[in-house]
Amino acid sequence: MENKFGKVPTDGNLELFPGPTIFGHPKGLMTLFFTEMWERFSYYGMRALLILFMTTAVIDGGLGFDDRTSGAIYGLYTMGVYLLALPGGWFADRLFGLKKTVWYGGIIIAIGHFTMALPGIFSLFGESLQKNSLDSLDTNSFFLGLILIVVGTGLLKPNISSIVGQLYPDGSTKRDAGFSIFYMGINLGAFIAPIACSTVAVYDWHFGFGLAGLGMVIGLIQYKMSLGTLEGKGELLPPQGESEERKLKSMKRGGLAFVVALFLLVAIVFTGFVEIDAFGIARLSYKIIGVITVVYFAYVFAFGGLTSDEKKKTGAIVIVILFSALFWSGFEQAGSTLNLFAERFTDRSFLGWEIPTGYFQSINSMFIIIFAPFFGAMWVWLGRRNLEPSSPAKFAFGLILLGLGFLVMYFAAKIAASGELAAPTWLVFTYMLHTFGELSLSPVGLSLTTKLAPKKFQGQMMGMWFISVALGNLFAGLISGEVSGGTEDALAEMPSQYFLIVSIAVGAGLLLLLISKPIRKLMGNVH
Repeated sequence: MENKFGKVPTDGNLELFPGPTIFGHPKGLMTLFFTEMWERFSYYGMRALLILFMTTAVIDGGLGFDDRTSGAIYGLYTMGVYLLALPGGWFADRLFGLKKTVWYGGIIIAIGHFTMALPGIFSLFGESLQKNSLDSLDTNSFFLGLILIVVGTGLLKPNISSIVGQLYPDGSTKRDAGFSIFYMGINLGAFIAPIACSTVAVYDWHFGFGLAGLGMVIGLIQYKMSLGTLEGKGELLPPQGESEERKLKSMKRGGLAFVVALFLLVAIVFTGFVEIDAFGIARLSYKIIGVITVVYFAYVFAFGGLTSDEKKKTGAIVIVILFSALFWSGFEQAGSTLNLFAERFTDRSFLGWEIPTGYFQSINSMFIIIFAPFFGAMWVWLGRRNLEPSSPAKFAFGLILLGLGFLVMYFAAKIAASGELAAPTWLVFTYMLHTFGELSLSPVGLSLTTKLAPKKFQGQMMGMWFISVALGNLFAGLISGEVSGGTEDALAEMPSQYFLIVSIAVGAGLLLLLISKPIRKLMGNVH
């Protein structure tokens, strides 16, 4: 069937998409698919190099930071990406609209990557700078680049997903399939990026950062060229009446003040007036976030005007968020602790060629691409037989699988502590188990939060979910500095530290299994 826009998909019920379609989906989905794919290419390409670059000696082209400092910086960076999604959504909803915010965010991300690549660009022109000047440029451009990427990702990441949702009418049977296609773009970019960026980083770290930026530029070009497919989507609603116009002007002034304050903070740091202790900031950050979370939920329970049923469901959200933060604090060590293990203690030789360390960062995405359809089919098959586990049980399985992955690393660490290099298969099996844990927990947590959240707090509860992910990323960075085996003493203790992580993850999973029935009662009619 066709209309003036092109072919119209049918699913038993007629679904009219106001624009051209491709494979039964709005054509705008492909625009967003490739934009997100290239954005994830830039993010995961740089992330694969991040902690390796920080811990590499200055004489070898790195920054020469110790493991503790590098882990803290890594944790603060990945935490910031999730935390700034909250103001990023506000800027889109109140000031720019979704489409413009995605565009501005992509530009800032690209600038951030190219800022990190600056020393490499200078080195192409020979010794144009003295060595000490180049080292200073390296450190300053590195931190400035990280800040820009965090800001840009906070603007782009939450809002591009919102545009995907706007492509489909309410009740569309194709919405879930559309998001599945969109998320395949995420994993495709995350799979290709570490291989591509690590390959060029072998010659110069900054070339790897530059390639990540080039990926974002390609994504921006195709986004701009195919913007017509998003006509009428992601637009900022015009103000209605004088009061709304005044409110909009006030919010613009507030947004400008936020940007100026951020700029001044960065300027103060780079002029050296304030000495930055990354590890201290990281420790302080998780305490502040913890206090904010407790105060927020206390306010919601005491003054949120919730019914008894809503309070029970909000209590279930609190439990979900706690276990979510715990899961991500283990899972997100992929880019830090496990990345350093691949670099230092893994035999990467293959037919006379040394596999670049960053290649291992593609394994998780590869397994998601392979196994996600099987997990989806498995839940459907179990559901038809009334055997599908409850959401808390799936969460518990995710934590147990996470712990089993680190149990594999416990044995790999024992090999490393004995002075031998571990086979790469140890890491492959770890990533496989962690991927199974992610597929059990991640899709469930986001969906469960939206279902349990009281209507008046829907957006805020989603924000608290992202805060739990941010907190997990921060903990992952702090842990990596203690479990990296960077010294002889740390190497000797590494197996016992891995076993401690195993005990915590598996213990938390078993505890969650034990309390799953009470949690299901709190969830009420949500299954």
